[in-house]
Amino acid sequence: MKLSIIIPTYNEQHTIKELINYVQSVEYPIEHEIVIIDDASTDRTYEKEFLIKLKNKSKEHNIRVFKNRINCGKGFSIRKGIKRANGNIIIIQDADMEYNPNEIPRLLEPILKNEVDVVYGSRFLHKPHPDGMASANWLANKIVTKLANVLYNIKLTDVETCYKAFKAESVKKIRLRANRFTFDPEITAILAKKRIKIKELPITYHGRTSKKGKKIRPKDLVFAVLMLLWQRVIH
Repeated sequence: MKLSIIIPTYNEQHTIKELINYVQSVEYPIEHEIVIIDDASTDRTYEKEFLIKLKNKSKEHNIRVFKNRINCGKGFSIRKGIKRANGNIIIIQDADMEYNPNEIPRLLEPILKNEVDVVYGSRFLHKPHPDGMASANWLANKIVTKLANVLYNIKLTDVETCYKAFKAESVKKIRLRANRFTFDPEITAILAKKRIKIKELPITYHGRTSKKGKKIRPKDLVFAVLMLLWQRVIH
C-alpha cells in the first residue's frame, strides 16, 4: 500500500519549505509519496532553491514536483496531481499551513480498514467556529454544505475542507472538470450521486487572512453554488 499526498501550490514561498518538511516528518502507516503541483507561481515558490533541489532529486526521494505553464487554478492542479499519483490512497494537503499533517494518519484509518472509500476531515466537528476562519468564509462554508446536503441527501458538516482522502481506484475513475475552488463541491456531488459513502472525522484548523495569502474570494461561493446545482441537473 502507498499514500500519495497531493500539494497544489500557488505563491506560497513563505510556507512551502516548512510545510514540506512538516509533511515529511509525519509517521505514516504506509509508504508515502508527495506530489507537488505548482500553479505557475509568480513569487519564488517554484524558483526557490529548495523546490529546485526537490525536483532534481525526485528519483532519489519520495517527492515529485510539477509546474503548470500557466495559472490554471487549484482544481486543475489537484486533477493533475490525481493523474500523477502512484499511491493506492490519495489525500490533498494545502501548502499554507492551515491544516496539521499529523492528523493525516488518523484520516487514513477508515480507508485502510476498508470501512469506507472516502474520508473528509471536518473543521466543524472540532469547533463550531474554527480558529482563524473569517466570518464570511464560515458563512460561505455553511451555505455550500447545507445546499449539498439538501440537493444530494447527504449529511456532511464541511464540504469545503482541504483534507479529503480517497481510495485511488475510486477517485481516478471520476471525470472531474473543475479548475478553481469548485473542485470541492464537484467531487462531493459526484461521490454522492454514485452513492459512495463519505466518512467525516474531526480535524484542527488555523485559518489565515487574505493579507497572509488566503486566496478564496466571495465570487467562489457563487461558483460553488452553481457547481452543486449543475451537478444536480446533469447525469
